[in-house]
Parts: sequence; structure tokens; C-alpha cells
Amino acid sequence: MECSTDLTRRGFIRKTAGWMLSGSALAIAKDSAVSSPSKPLVVACRDTLLKAAKPAGGVDSWSAMKELGVTGVEVEVSPELGCPNLESADDGQKKYSMATPAGIATLKDDLGKNGLVVTAFLMHNRLDERLAEELEWTKKLVDAAVSLEVPVIRIDVVPRRMKREEFLPFAVKVCKQLCDIAEGTGVRYGIENHGSITNDPEFLRQLFDGVPDQSGHLGLTLDTANFYWYGHPLNELYEIFERFAPRVFHTHCKSIRYPDDKKNVRRPMGWEYDRYACPIFEGDIDFGKVVAILRKANYCGDLCLENESLGKYPESQRTQIVKKEIALLRRLAPRFRGGKLAPAEAGAGTATPKETT
Repeated sequence: MECSTDLTRRGFIRKTAGWMLSGSALAIAKDSAVSSPSKPLVVACRDTLLKAAKPAGGVDSWSAMKELGVTGVEVEVSPELGCPNLESADDGQKKYSMATPAGIATLKDDLGKNGLVVTAFLMHNRLDERLAEELEWTKKLVDAAVSLEVPVIRIDVVPRRMKREEFLPFAVKVCKQLCDIAEGTGVRYGIENHGSITNDPEFLRQLFDGVPDQSGHLGLTLDTANFYWYGHPLNELYEIFERFAPRVFHTHCKSIRYPDDKKNVRRPMGWEYDRYACPIFEGDIDFGKVVAILRKANYCGDLCLENESLGKYPESQRTQIVKKEIALLRRLAPRFRGGKLAPAEAGAGTATPKETT
């Protein structure tokens, strides 16, 4: 059984080794890959959460990852290929950048020494404002992803200037161009369901229909809370997750806890989000169900924590909140047997009085 996100080392171009996989060779590599449906998922977090693990005096990003209990991280990348949220062990004097081969080598070496991985790069795209620059940026980042064996680039496919009715054909055309850039590599793009456009399942369906999955380069960064934020009732979320699970390449795990009378009704987009956003162990979304849905679709990527509620809590509590969220994901990551979660974990991820902070 092949994982929907299975990317072996053979799926990457290794320029330093002097060879390149063609599209047909990539297909052979993927078809022959040996993958286990019971392989634990990588537990990761957004690099912005690493600051939550910093005691007085500060620690580097790698120590923070170990403190929180993650083995992977999603790294935000600037158009100049800098990594603004990563900090080195030498009091932040080393600034990570992938703009040069030496910079890539430094980052790769530090990851290797610490036994950690980058599960995804994150781009904040402005495709309809500066397309030429965006495509050039993407080319450079795909090369860096190949060198560092980063399987996914999280992207924004949202209109900044275009009207909604004009955006779909533009998005289809641009996504085909992005796939052409990644052709012959194992790098994939995960469009985040984000904002007023890509949280609309019908828009996502039309976009994915317009960019066939033959190359396997275009899929979804599933943000579990964003569909809920958009206004979809809780009892409809899991059907949406199931619909797109085969094209999920990466995740943002976060949650919301709405009042009981608001959970299963259609709400205005973004309704009271700042008030009700919460850690995943307190929220309405059942992450046991989420993991079961993803695993049934042969997902083998990451469970990447994103928390947009930490600002509501005192700094003294934030480390423990994030560690508790990571612990929940770590319990769920290996729990997959024949398409179902182990019985002990069914229902994990929903709030109980004992789980609240």
C-alpha cells in the first residue's frame, strides 16, 4: 500500500550527486516505494511556536523543538530565502538562509546534528500581485527543498487584487506552472485552506479538477480549524476532511471551541474566532477522527501543530500548553491499525474537564 504522501529519497533530484530523476523515473520510484500504513506520522510544529519553549535567556530552535517534543518543523521562508523564525545556538548570531549553497549546507548540517527534520516550507504568496517574482522564488525554494529533502511547500492561493470570479482560471493556470517547476522532483505543494476562497470546498474541487493529479505535485495543507472558522458546522467538517484526504500532503492542527448552540449551525465567516480559538486538547475538533480519516487515505505526512490562541494566556503557561498539544499528537501519530485508530485513542482530541488547562 502506497502512502498518499510517500516521498522516498529516490523521489528527489540530487544535484550534488550529479544525477536527476525524470518524470518517468519518479513514477517508477514512487510505485516501487515500500511504505507501511502503520508507520508513525511525524509530529511537527510551526516555527513560530518554538518561542513558546524559550525560558528566560533564550534557547536555540533545535533545543526548543526537543523541549516541546517535536521531531519536525514547518519553516517560514522569505522571498530572499531567509528563515526568519529559526535561531541558532550561538545567541542568534547565525542567521539561517537558503540563498546560497553554503547556507543550505549549514542548515542541513545543523538539522542532521540534532536529528531533526523540516517537514514543510511555508510561503506567504502574492500570486496575482507579482507572478514573475513568485515563480522565481518558487524555483529557488524547490531547489532548496530538494537539497534538504523537504517534501512539501505550503502555499497561499488566494486573490490579493483579483475579483473572486476572475481568480479560479488564474489559479488553475498558475498552479500548473508551479507543478511544472517541481516536475521531476519529489517536492509537492500544499495549498492551505485559508481565508474566504480556499475554505470553500467547491472552489477547491474546481481548482483540483483543473490541475489533474497526474504528477502528484498539487494538494492540500489541511488546516483543521480554518474550515470551522469559515462557518462550516462541526457535523459537516469530517465529510469535508474525507473528501480531500487523498490530496492532503501536510497539516496545520489547530482548533476552536464554540458554544454548544453554535457548533452545528452555519456561522458568519470568522465569527468570534479570537474569543473561541483554543488549544487542540480543549477544542471541538476530534483529532482522533482526523487522524483516522487521513490514515484511511494512506496519509504518511506530518501532524503539524499551529496554535493561534497562545496570546490569550500568560507567557508562563504557554510552554506547557504547547507541550500538552504536542503530547496529544504524539499519542495519535502511531495509532493506526487496518484503517482505524486503536480503540484506546478513539475520540482523543475532544475536550474533557481533565484536559482543560
